Amino acid sequence: MVKDVAEVILNSTYLTALTGAGVSAESNIPTFRGKDGLWNKYRPEELANPQAFAKDPEKVWKWYAWRMEKVFNAKPNKAHIAFAELEKLGILKAIVTQNVDDLHERAGSKNVLHLHGSLRVVRCTGCGFEFEVEEPPEIPPLPACERCGSILRPGVVWFGEMLPPEVLDRAFMEMERSDVVIVAGTSAVVQPAASLPLVVKRNGGIIIEVNPSRTPLSEVADFSIRGKAGEVMEEILSEVRKALF
Repeated sequence: MVKDVAEVILNSTYLTALTGAGVSAESNIPTFRGKDGLWNKYRPEELANPQAFAKDPEKVWKWYAWRMEKVFNAKPNKAHIAFAELEKLGILKAIVTQNVDDLHERAGSKNVLHLHGSLRVVRCTGCGFEFEVEEPPEIPPLPACERCGSILRPGVVWFGEMLPPEVLDRAFMEMERSDVVIVAGTSAVVQPAASLPLVVKRNGGIIIEVNPSRTPLSEVADFSIRGKAGEVMEEILSEVRKALF
C-alpha cells in the first residue's frame, strides 16, 4: 500500500497534510486522547478554558509551563522530518496542524497553519499584545505584560474559544485547492479540523490516512495505513525518493 500511496503523492498537483497529536507523540509529547492521554489525568474544564484561568490562573499557568518545557525540549521525529522533506521536494504545499508545538517548523517546514495556536506564543489578557518565548515562565509569579501590566496567558485556543478565523479560512482554502491530503496522527473527532479532509473528498480528491487505530475518517479514506506516523511517513518518503532519483 505504501508504494501505491507514494505514486498518488507523486501524481498529485496540490498535496496538503493535516496533522494531530499522534505525530508529536513520537517526540514524547503527551497526547490528549487515547489510553495514556492527558485528559485521563486532568479535567479539561479545570485547565483549558477561560473560566478556569480566571478562577485560578496560577494553577493553569503551572500546567502550561510544564507542557511548554516538554515541548521546548522535544526534538522533531521522523514524521516531522518526512513532511519537511516532501515540502523541500516541492510536493507538499502546506501543513495544517492541530498541534500547539513548533516541531514542524523546527524540522524545516515553512508553510504551517496552527489551528489551535502555539505554546511558543503568549498573549496579554489586557491589550492583546502577543510575542514568542524561548523558555516557559517560572510560576509564581504570574507573568505580566510589559506594556500594560495585565496578566499574560498561553497563546493557545481553549475550550469554548473560537479558532483564529484567518487561520481557519486559510486552512479551508488549502483544502479546497488540494487533490490529495495526508491525514496523520489525528483522532478525526475534533471539529472543525475533522471536516477539513472532507472538503478534499467532496471535490473528488484523495484522502490518505496514517494512524495506528481506526478513526471516523477511515470510512471515507481512500488509503488507511495503520502504524506510527514517523515509521509510515519515512517509508512513504523513501518510496517517493526512489521514484524521483
